[in-house]
Amino acid sequence: MAPKVVITNWVHPEVIKFFDGKCTLVANLQRVPWSRDEVLEQARDATAIMTFMPDSVDEDFLSQCPDLKIVACALKGNDNFDVEAGSRHGVWMTIVPDLLTIPTAELAVGLLIGLARKIPQGDQFIRSGEFQGWRPKLYGAGHDGSVVGLIGGGCVGAAIAARLSGFGCSMLYNEINWLSAESEKDLAFKRASLNEIAEKSDFVISACPLTQETKHLVGAGFLAQLKPSAILVNISRGSVVDEEAVAYALEEERLAGYAADVFEMEDWVLPDRPEIIPERLLKQMEKTLFTPHIGSAVGRVRLKIAMQAASAIVQCLEGKQPDWAVNQIQKRP
Repeated sequence: MAPKVVITNWVHPEVIKFFDGKCTLVANLQRVPWSRDEVLEQARDATAIMTFMPDSVDEDFLSQCPDLKIVACALKGNDNFDVEAGSRHGVWMTIVPDLLTIPTAELAVGLLIGLARKIPQGDQFIRSGEFQGWRPKLYGAGHDGSVVGLIGGGCVGAAIAARLSGFGCSMLYNEINWLSAESEKDLAFKRASLNEIAEKSDFVISACPLTQETKHLVGAGFLAQLKPSAILVNISRGSVVDEEAVAYALEEERLAGYAADVFEMEDWVLPDRPEIIPERLLKQMEKTLFTPHIGSAVGRVRLKIAMQAASAIVQCLEGKQPDWAVNQIQKRP
């Protein structure tokens, strides 16, 4: 029998065609994610599954899928996937490491500019019918001469810095250990502690992975050190930021604005994650700008991401070690 491959979320038709003749394919053709139970139902007798941000694969999941050989994640951050459990079950876990970097960095800059320059409010004002021409209102914050603090970052942080390098701002960064002195000079970077970033930055961007150490790294203590005029942007993982603390800081006018593409409710691996975005935060319409996790949502990029995950699956089906595996396993018969 041909091996069964499951694709849990919508992909471009080219990806479906790529599997022709290689397997028995079961794919979610709708743009609504399958529930965990629906994914499990299809994966129990599958050899491979292609997973996405809404999915979560853990010990319990893998124990119910004895034929599974690979979980190909069509994403970069794999915090919703238990890599060690994959190794124990002899299942490859792969990611797509580079393709998400540039579109995510572009969105970070877009959120930063959109919130700082009050672009959504301007759009709403035009559509209200009240616009009669120029008025001295909707004054925002510019980036020329400002200080931007990047928390973590790695490739994404460096890509954000590269895109901001022409804006006339100086940049502080934290925990980007691989940057050389030349890179710091080229990108106008300066290494700084989290306390320095909080105290000196006009804009702060969170671009670090979610780990036990970074959960609520941007919490009440960090927010208390910020300038009241500071703007915070999160394009990393929702739980790096304490959303309740942000809502409170906005209400108390100790934070000027918050923009995010990611939310705590999405971090399924955390047993104490909230089920919704705090209502207090959503009500701060004049001080917030939100997008629905579209950091990599560039059509041609998403096609490449899914195709790279598909290639990893085919490599595994051919008995090869797939590219971009984040674990090592004992070969199974």
